[in-house]
Amino acid sequence: MKKELALDNWNRKEHFQFFSRFEEPFFGLVVNMDCAKAYKKAKAENLPFYLYYLYLSLKAVNEMESFRYRIEEDKVICYDTIHASPTVLRDDKTFGFAFLPYQPTFGEFLTFANQAIQIVKATSGLCLTDNTGRVDVIHFSSIPWVSFTGLTHARSFTFKDSVPKISFGKYFWEQDKLWLPVSITVHHGLMDGYHVGEYLTTFQELLNQA
Repeated sequence: MKKELALDNWNRKEHFQFFSRFEEPFFGLVVNMDCAKAYKKAKAENLPFYLYYLYLSLKAVNEMESFRYRIEEDKVICYDTIHASPTVLRDDKTFGFAFLPYQPTFGEFLTFANQAIQIVKATSGLCLTDNTGRVDVIHFSSIPWVSFTGLTHARSFTFKDSVPKISFGKYFWEQDKLWLPVSITVHHGLMDGYHVGEYLTTFQELLNQA
């Protein structure tokens, strides 16, 4: 389900109109998240760590209204639920896109995720589908070979995009902290740094509760 925002009653109406005129309306930042508790839980319960923290990230997204905003035909739409469209690496080092529907529990999410990942790994090409092309997703990607401190994305400026992009890097230990590099890229017409900070706070709380 989705609903249209009443722009005239939105306190960010002018911000939306201003940044939506930019050739590059996206801004991004990179932070290190402490995922030590989530890692220990994943190892203790034999859970796939990547899918576990991806799920917690997606759960945080669904708790943030600003991350559920999308631009459709110059209107701001708020979706009830946001799903994941991550990249999946194959044995031949190519990748394809998968669609992972959000679920209320990690166990349910994992069932769908394992099936979707196996489908991508058994095929070739980008695996573009109607689902991976949906706007009610987060474009997730992982670069597990590099503990990056900055990241940019390929963009087609002729394509009007408003989907947030979240990328994960190579995690590393520093004393009792396990740092996970996380890049967040979002449309400035739909949110500001404050909203990204809210998401990061919620994501960190979920990692700590693990």
